[in-house]
Amino acid sequence: MLSRKAEDYLEAILNITAKKGYTRVKDIALALDVKPSSVVEMLKKLNDMDYVVYRKYDGVILTSKGRELGSVIKDRHDTLKALLEIMQVPERIADKDACIMEHELETKTIEQLKNFVRFVQSAPDYPQWLDHFKTFCETGEHPCKVDKRKKIGSLEQENKLLTQINTD
Repeated sequence: MLSRKAEDYLEAILNITAKKGYTRVKDIALALDVKPSSVVEMLKKLNDMDYVVYRKYDGVILTSKGRELGSVIKDRHDTLKALLEIMQVPERIADKDACIMEHELETKTIEQLKNFVRFVQSAPDYPQWLDHFKTFCETGEHPCKVDKRKKIGSLEQENKLLTQINTD
């Protein structure tokens, strides 16, 4: 079992390699906001565990084992970030919080969250309840509750009119 920090390194290497085609120590240090010496120390550990191939002047390459685990972590991160953004969490905060949560949740929980995110994102029309949630976040009131009050008021008025018409 790898530490959260080691998983973050694998995810960072995967992301950097996808963007640039290669990964160097300074790229990882910048992405994770750590010192290059800390990166070298972790890369040596990951190299010994067969997650990366690290050569001092050639940079770092994920092994198939490292790519597989890095992809799982990235998928968890992307799922959690998308869920948080659906919930109206600003992107920067959603990204930061997803990074924390990605290491803690059970696989089954992540699967169900992923299903939920895909369900929402694949809706043929923008789901009305998302607009309702946004309104709720802004006002603290559920829009349907307000709509029901309006409907109740109009039903009462309608009944009064019908009663007047019937008595005339």
